[in-house]
This record gives sequence, structure tokens and C-alpha cells, in this order.
Amino acid sequence: MAASTTASPTTVPTTTTFGDELRRWRATRRMSQLDLAVAAEVSQRHVSFLETGRSKPSPEMVVHLATSLDLALRDQNALLITAGFAPAYPERGLDDPELDQVRSVLETLLAAHAHFPAYVVDRGWDIVLANPAATLVTAFGDDADPAIAGNAMRLVLHPDGIRDLVVNWEQLATALLHRFDREVAHRPHDDRLAALAHEVAGYPGVGQLPDRPVLPTGEDLLVPVHIRLDDLDLRFFTTIATIGAPFDVTLEELRLETLLPADEATDAFLRAAGR
Repeated sequence: MAASTTASPTTVPTTTTFGDELRRWRATRRMSQLDLAVAAEVSQRHVSFLETGRSKPSPEMVVHLATSLDLALRDQNALLITAGFAPAYPERGLDDPELDQVRSVLETLLAAHAHFPAYVVDRGWDIVLANPAATLVTAFGDDADPAIAGNAMRLVLHPDGIRDLVVNWEQLATALLHRFDREVAHRPHDDRLAALAHEVAGYPGVGQLPDRPVLPTGEDLLVPVHIRLDDLDLRFFTTIATIGAPFDVTLEELRLETLLPADEATDAFLRAAGR
């Protein structure tokens, strides 16, 4: 399965000055002017002058400070725009001809896991590519609206997704939301993530889940998934891969997730289904 995706444009913040945005991101990262100056190896006075508008940054300085603040490429582009410069990183839909080679690589990776559910999600957790084994899993929620089945967060957390089939739903949902919480905290000005976070927080049962740790835990590495279909038990664990050093907004935001069999019975079922 392949879903066409069009890159959403970089959001320009409502505050229009570079100094305002630099100050906002510095506060978001809980850094003082001195902290940022040390991280960027510039003087605290220069950071102060940039925030008050007494100094104008070069494009190289904007990117340097953005990197020091650990901003995603989308947010670096937005910061460049507020400083009066063009975005430095391209943003294209996965169906753009210029990404043909990358899409081909992703499809090859999905095919390499042909027997095991594998799919690619974007920053909003929409499933943009998937292999046939993954569509088998999404079909478990066959009464779900396409907007639910086509989004990994909704598929697991929405009552009309597959949550009734997941034996360890509370454990899976808690682990999934733990990772989601970190993404939202890292990108608090991303309207798309914020809207999804607000949506899933209103799903029945989500508010009653156990408190989630702030920092990553050992359980983040391998998240178990136990699905029961009548008298059939399927047990998986998840793995996640990202594209290294993409220098492209779209590619940086993609993740390849694979459900690998956690026991011999699940492995045998998947291989038989694949045949």
C-alpha cells in the first residue's frame, strides 16, 4: 500500500521577528542566554543583541543557533524566514519525482520485510507507505474510518481502531503515548502535532492510563504488541528506524516501523499468510 503525501508548508510563527522567535525557542529549551551562548560558542552579548534586534544574524548564524537549540529542519526553516532569509532545506511530498530514489529505497526496505508488518509514518503519524503484511494488521480494524486506519496513533488509541483486539492495550498505549509526549515536547510549536495530541487525549480510557515517565526507559527499545483474533494469538515487538542526515524536511520526519514476530507461532502465521 502506498499513500500519496504532499508536504505541508513550513509554518511561519505568529511572532514575526527573529529575536522573538530565538527567545521563544530558548525558553522552550529552558536555556538562558548564557547557556545558548556557550552551546553556540558565541558571546552572551551577541545573543542578547540578536534577541533585541540590535544585531542582525547571517543565514549561517541562524542555522548555527538553530542547531545549538536542537531544532528540527522544519523549525530551522521557519526561523530563517523570520530573519528574512529563504528556507535552507527543501520540503517535498513523498510522491515528488525528486524523491523517486528515496521512495524506491523505502519500498525496497518494506519488501525486505515482506512477511512482517512494516510501514512508514510521517510527523503526524499518518501511514504513507506500507507493505501487504501491514495492511493485514490495519484490516483488523475493518470497520474503522480510513482516517483512523491510516494513522498509527488513531489505529491503536481510537475505540474504532484495533484497541479491542490488543490484549496488552494499556501497556502498548502507554508506551506509544510516552514516545508521542516526547515528540510534542520537543516540537511544542507544531500545530499538527498539537492537534493530534489534543484529539487522542479525548479518547475514552486515554486519560486513565498510568502516568508516563519524562525520560526514555528501557521499555522504549522493544514495545510488545499482543493481538488476539478469536483463538489466534499474535505476539510482536516493534522496531523503529529513521533516515540519517537527510537534509530534507520530508525525509527527516519519516520513520520506518516494523512489527517483528515475538514467538514461533506468530512467525509461522505471518509466513503462511504471506504465501
